[in-house]
Amino acid sequence: MFHGRRGKSSRLRLALGSILPSAGLAAYDAAFVFFCAMNQPARGSLLDIEHLDSKEILRLLKLARGMNPRKPPPLLRHRRIALLFYEASTRTRSSFEIAAKALGAVTTLVQSSGSSIEKGESLIDTGYTLRAVGADAIVIRHPAAGAPHLMARHLDIPVINAGDGMHEHPSQALLDAFTILRHKKTLEGLQVTIIGDIYHSRVARSNCRLLSRFGAKIMLCGPPELVPQVSATLVPGLRITRHIDEALRGADVIMLLRVQQERLAGKKIHARDYIARYQMTAPRLKLAKRDAIVMHPGPIVRGLEVTSEVVDGSQSVIVDEVRNGVPTRMAILARALGKGK
Repeated sequence: MFHGRRGKSSRLRLALGSILPSAGLAAYDAAFVFFCAMNQPARGSLLDIEHLDSKEILRLLKLARGMNPRKPPPLLRHRRIALLFYEASTRTRSSFEIAAKALGAVTTLVQSSGSSIEKGESLIDTGYTLRAVGADAIVIRHPAAGAPHLMARHLDIPVINAGDGMHEHPSQALLDAFTILRHKKTLEGLQVTIIGDIYHSRVARSNCRLLSRFGAKIMLCGPPELVPQVSATLVPGLRITRHIDEALRGADVIMLLRVQQERLAGKKIHARDYIARYQMTAPRLKLAKRDAIVMHPGPIVRGLEVTSEVVDGSQSVIVDEVRNGVPTRMAILARALGKGK
């Protein structure tokens, strides 16, 4: 079972203040601050990689290998999965929905637009509502770091983090590990290079935590504006370089991250400079090992962080990542509801 971090009341108040209505902590919620600080998430919750036991990670990857989306077992027949998305999503949302339905579950999609969230309903009250109408588990994406943890401490059903702010994206890290192991025999000793906007990337945080735990050697590459030196403290042994040639030389796995042009606005590096210094091109790819694979969590900005030639090339496993999202999330949902044997 995964146990989340036990937050102190002051930390929880800050979290509540950022997620509850702007009026601040309602008396109803404030009365439960200390109580909820002691609650543990329901069994089967997946909130981050940082606190997920290594044995659980291996069990999830093994379970995912046994999932066949074309011939799925009806493990979750008559179960209800709520998909609560406060942010736009294509890959994560659709693969969780397809995964749930493949296992026989009924899904309900709730988005911030067109729901009571627009009217000021708090995160916690939305969770209570979904639980009351019969949800057996909630998959949540939220722009605030810690939102899934907060919800999980208020509910008695599993909560699955589908990405929370700049914090983590655990299911993406699991499917990335699953994808790598389809092409490499082990994670141990692999040279993994991550290029792009590390600072804003929850995907990078989760991948660094998972891959380094199983012996991968990770190097981050990008300009200081997107890869600050403090990033090296994320996990032990992490290295940073500002030179893409150094980052690619001898790499087994190359992970590219989306670079949003609006995040370059006002910074010392402009889009054209980023392209010149860090764009993944076919000539640069030749610096990596001949059997190196190229990954990207999406969405891809062709012509900025990567060229179409690389995206569509023989070393790209980007489409495989999307495809592998379904069996991986089938495993996550099965585990959440006690069917991950």
